[in-house]
Amino acid sequence: MPFVFSQGVLESVHQYQTATIPVGGSIMLADGLAQDYATIWRTQPQVRTVVSFLARNIAQLGIHVYRRMSDVDRVRITDHPVGDLLSKPNPFTTRYRLIEALVSDLAIYDNAILAKVDTLGLVRLDPRYVTPISANQFTVETYRYRGTTGYRDLPAEQVIHFRGYNPEDGRWGCSPMETLRRTLSEEYQAGQYREQLWRNGARLMGYLKRPLDAPEWGEAARDRFRRSWQAQYTGTGAKAGGTPILEDGMDFVPASVTPEAAQYIEARRLTREEVAAAYHIPLPMVGILDHATFSNIQEQHKNLYQDTLGPWLTMMTEELHLQLLGDFEDSQDVYLEFNLAEKLRGSFEEQAAQLQTATGAPWMTRNEARARVNLPQLDGGDELVTPLNVLTGGQASPTDSAPEPKTVLATAMRLLEGVAG
Repeated sequence: MPFVFSQGVLESVHQYQTATIPVGGSIMLADGLAQDYATIWRTQPQVRTVVSFLARNIAQLGIHVYRRMSDVDRVRITDHPVGDLLSKPNPFTTRYRLIEALVSDLAIYDNAILAKVDTLGLVRLDPRYVTPISANQFTVETYRYRGTTGYRDLPAEQVIHFRGYNPEDGRWGCSPMETLRRTLSEEYQAGQYREQLWRNGARLMGYLKRPLDAPEWGEAARDRFRRSWQAQYTGTGAKAGGTPILEDGMDFVPASVTPEAAQYIEARRLTREEVAAAYHIPLPMVGILDHATFSNIQEQHKNLYQDTLGPWLTMMTEELHLQLLGDFEDSQDVYLEFNLAEKLRGSFEEQAAQLQTATGAPWMTRNEARARVNLPQLDGGDELVTPLNVLTGGQASPTDSAPEPKTVLATAMRLLEGVAG
């Protein structure tokens, strides 16, 4: 029995033995135009702002390799082959660019695919041209990649597939843009209207009304008035923006929606809020500062890496453990972790206060401090300067150097005897 896979538009019918997913997916806008997800990302600034925010912030984090020594001990490994592969995925891609593309694909398509190529390393495959092929909707045996000269089938073992949840098919994610279909369609129509408005000189739309007793217009008079009116109210006319002269007692009757009534600014802000909410991003992080203060922005910045990016990082590392780490020898008790602590360290002042509190004393020499500001070293500047009110030498308190109580009592008795004598 044939069945249909569709993400917004009907594309093809397939038999269940080789069920496939349509190319990329697309959204049908209000005017009947079907735009795929890549076009929406490219043309709608609200979507691109949110997606690039996610991709850039995650790509900035480094990926470290650790070996678990015990339940309470671990050691970082700097020479493991999986770490080398992730730091240089292939000869023409950096780690940052690979992670940025990976997160962008996940945010746009809810799917991201990397191919394991022996001669190159890890290579990104465009999800628009990948079709999972299997006999069921739970596992994938083959990924078919379509190119300009044909297609190539890759076994599942040679592919790393990151995907989100899809209740209709567990093999392929469902793009968040499907949920944002109506919001994105409204934004598209508003953009089309604004573009037409400015192309026509941002004129007031309406109609001209002539009195019933006005004299009859000839063809030449009507053409002359039309040319004069268009020259004053179109964007290319030499007299655009001028004052029209109405004849024969005519009236201009406005018949348009003003920008204030249409609430263009509010609509654009609402679109960005809806897109940010779909990706669980705090609004101040994408430039919506209506209710932002210094303190709550700081807290939301921390929540960003805990509540927003945390699930993404966990999903990505677990998929790498499952689909990549097992391909290497000596991977027992080895695991990957994004360097999230680097982003949560706080400002320089906060870090300095934390380090000084943890050590209980100054933690930089004068020469180390001078190197920070590009000054030459000084003789004797490699020693820590310890203030007199900071105790060192293993003493927990000033009373550690006090004499024993018996010694104090004996000394006091001798002083009293001397005074009495």
